[in-house]
Amino acid sequence: MFGSMMNTPMTIGQILDHASNIHGDKHVHTLLPNGKIHRYNYTTLQRRVNQLSNATKSLGINPSDRIATFVSNTFQHLELYYAIPNIGAIIHPLNVQLSPKQLEKIVKEAENNIIFVDNIYADQFAHLQNEIGFRHAILIDNTNQKINNKDSFLKYEQFISEKDCDYSTGIQDENCAMALCYTSGTNGEPKGVLYTHRSMYLHTMAVNHADVFGLTESDVVMPLVPMYHVMAWGLPYATMLSGAELVLHGTNREQIVNLICETGVTVAAGVPTVWKKHLPEMISRKHEINTLNKIIVGGETMPISLIEVFEKELGIEVRHAWGMTEMSPTGTLCRLRKAHEKHSDEEKLKIKAMQGRPIPGVQIRLMNGTQNILPWNGISVGELQVRSPWTVSSYYNTEPSLEHFTEDGWLRTGDLATINSEGYVQIVDRMKSLIRSGGESISTVQLETCLSIHPQVIEAVVIGVPNDQWGERPIAVIVLANNTDENITEILKQHLANEFPNFWIPDRFVYVDEIPKTSVGKTDKQAIIRRILTS
Repeated sequence: MFGSMMNTPMTIGQILDHASNIHGDKHVHTLLPNGKIHRYNYTTLQRRVNQLSNATKSLGINPSDRIATFVSNTFQHLELYYAIPNIGAIIHPLNVQLSPKQLEKIVKEAENNIIFVDNIYADQFAHLQNEIGFRHAILIDNTNQKINNKDSFLKYEQFISEKDCDYSTGIQDENCAMALCYTSGTNGEPKGVLYTHRSMYLHTMAVNHADVFGLTESDVVMPLVPMYHVMAWGLPYATMLSGAELVLHGTNREQIVNLICETGVTVAAGVPTVWKKHLPEMISRKHEINTLNKIIVGGETMPISLIEVFEKELGIEVRHAWGMTEMSPTGTLCRLRKAHEKHSDEEKLKIKAMQGRPIPGVQIRLMNGTQNILPWNGISVGELQVRSPWTVSSYYNTEPSLEHFTEDGWLRTGDLATINSEGYVQIVDRMKSLIRSGGESISTVQLETCLSIHPQVIEAVVIGVPNDQWGERPIAVIVLANNTDENITEILKQHLANEFPNFWIPDRFVYVDEIPKTSVGKTDKQAIIRRILTS
C-alpha cells in the first residue's frame, strides 16, 4: 500500500524560490578584482537567474546538455548554479587548476560545447579552446581588462539583459542530473560524478542540520573553497535554504580577513592550509573579526595545535568534516557530545581532531577485505565504506567496478579508518598512502599528526619511497617555523620515538620552504614523491 502524500519533485529551483520568497532582502556579497564589493539581494538574484535561464535556453540547449563554467567565486557563478539546472541542463564547473591535458580530456568526455568564462581566465581558456572548440562561449567581465579574441565571446550582461524576468521550470523528475563535478585527481586521473536534483536537495537539507553546518537565518556564510570544487561543498545551496547571507571572495584570497570584517562573516569554510595562512593576521585583528564564530574544515586533517589556537585564542568553533566529491561531499562532521562536557581540554581536542560522526542520512562501515565487517571499537582499522542518498553509484560514463563499489552497493572510499563506540571516525591513512615496510604497515597520517604538534614544525608530510631491503621506507618533508642551530632532525626523531616504534621513524628528514598543493589546497604527495626521487 502506498501513502497518500503529495509527490512533488525536489528540485534545485525550489531552494532559490524559498530564498527569494521568504528571505528576499538578504544579500549576496562578491569581492571584485578592483577591491570593491558587489551586492544585491535574493529577489534580484532570482530575477537574474530567470533571465539567464531564458537566455541559455535560447541557445538551443537540450535537456541533459552539459554546460561548462570556467569561473571564480562570483555572483555570476552563483546565478549559473541555479539557472543551468533550472532548464534541465547540467552545470559542469571546470577546475581551473587542472593541467591543460586533464582539462582537455574532461571537456571531451563531458561533451561540453557551451562554456561561461570569467575574463581573468580568458587567456587560459584560449589554449583550451584551440584544442576543443566550443559552439558558444559567454564572457563574464568583472575587470574590463583587455583580453585577446574578445570578439569571439558573447557578453554575459548583454546576453541576459533583454530576456524575460519570468521563468517556469518544466522539471518533473527529481532524479534528473543537475551537476557534473570531477574529482581533483589526488589519487589517479579525475573521475566524473553526476549529481541529481534529488541528491543535492537532500544533501542541502542534511548539512543544514544543527549538528552539521548548523546555518541559520542570522548567519553570514563565506565558502573559501572554489565553486568548481564539489559545488563549494554545497554551501551556496545550504546558505540560501537557511536564509543566511552569502559572501563570495572572487579570486582574491589575500583580502579574506578584510572581507570578514567588512561583511560580518559568521561562518566560513575551507581547507586547513587556508586557515593556517591567514591565522597570523586573524590573531592580530581578532577584535575586528569577532563576528566569526565557526569555521568548517575539510579536505585534510586539521592539526590539534591549530584547532586549539582557533578555539582558545580566537574563540572560533572548529567543525572538522570529512567527505568526498563522490558524496556531494559531506559524510561526517565532528562536534562534541553532551557526554564530553566533563572531559579534560586535552581529551576534547583529541575528539575534535577526528573526522566526526556520520551526518543524518549517511551510513558507514569498516571492512577488512570484501566480507568481514569490523567492530566500532576505536582500534580495528579497515577500509571506510559509505552509502547515502547523495553518494555516487557509478562514475560518469563508466560502469561500476569492484575497485570502487562493493557487490552490495557501498562506495569504497579508499580511506583506512577506525570508528569508536560513539561513531566517531578517525582517518588513519589512504590505502594508497599506507607505507608497507618489511611486511608491517606505517601510517603516514599518524606520523604527520605527531610531527605537526611540535613547536618547530609548521607543516609536515610523510611519504613512502622504494627501498631494496624493506620494500618501502618513510621520508618526512618538513616546513620549519624558523631556522635553528639545534640538531632538529634528532629532536624530531626523538619526538616521534615517544609515540611510535623504531621502524616507523623516517629514514630521512627533508626541509623545504613550502609543501606543494593540489588545485583544491590538499597536499600533493605525488609531486613531493617526484621531487624526492629526482633530487
